[in-house]
Amino acid sequence: MTGVSETPKHLFRAYTVALYLFLYLPVFVLIIFSFNNATHTAQFEGLTTKWYEAAWADEAAWRAAKMSLKLSVSTVLTSVTFGTLAAVGLRYSSAKLQRVVWPLLLLPIVLPEIAMAVAFLKLYGALHIELGFLTVWLSHVAFSVSYVVVVVQARLSGMDHSLEEAAADLGAPPVTTFFTITLPQLLPAVASAAMLVFALSIDDYVITSFVAGVGNTTVPVYVYGLFRKKITPEIHAISTLLLSVTTPLIIGSWVLENRDSK
Repeated sequence: MTGVSETPKHLFRAYTVALYLFLYLPVFVLIIFSFNNATHTAQFEGLTTKWYEAAWADEAAWRAAKMSLKLSVSTVLTSVTFGTLAAVGLRYSSAKLQRVVWPLLLLPIVLPEIAMAVAFLKLYGALHIELGFLTVWLSHVAFSVSYVVVVVQARLSGMDHSLEEAAADLGAPPVTTFFTITLPQLLPAVASAAMLVFALSIDDYVITSFVAGVGNTTVPVYVYGLFRKKITPEIHAISTLLLSVTTPLIIGSWVLENRDSK
């Protein structure tokens, strides 16, 4: 009986290992080939850092990095502000309003990016808004707010609201209660949401490529442009550098969210 019960466990472990290998092996291959000494990607011919040096000296890559940073920071500040306020507002709204609003908030998370990109492009065209930084920023905020609301709402659901009730009983205005009691308790969730939004914004390609216009190239758009010309290990180096930025943010967001829930 012991052998029979152990067999499914071994199968599940093997399946888990195979799944993670399937997911992360391409990433490790990408990182390894970013140090490839060859000028092509067909085979590995030794270790070198020249492609990182080439990426460091690439002025176009630097311009794309500055644009990505500017866009991501702007998106984080706006999304976190409005998303936090929306989550708090929903928390104290009627159940009927929550049933109506929640599906609308979750829609940007489940919609295909290509569908959202086309919708944004058509909207800006109908409103005669010239494509540029403004349209990219608005689009990123539109799909990022939902993530902030979900993360902050999870914290609100598990938060002890007795301090807020005590403050209200003592005559504290709602605004004072929010900034002195509610917001400090929400800060871990807000920080987690900010990290997640930054990673999503700096890594987005599909929506950005549709609404960026001319002269607003971000790192993912720049990498795709290089990919269409010729695949060189410099692309791997830039992609690895982008991974080195987004991966710690995703991990940090996950750690904060789990620690906060505990």
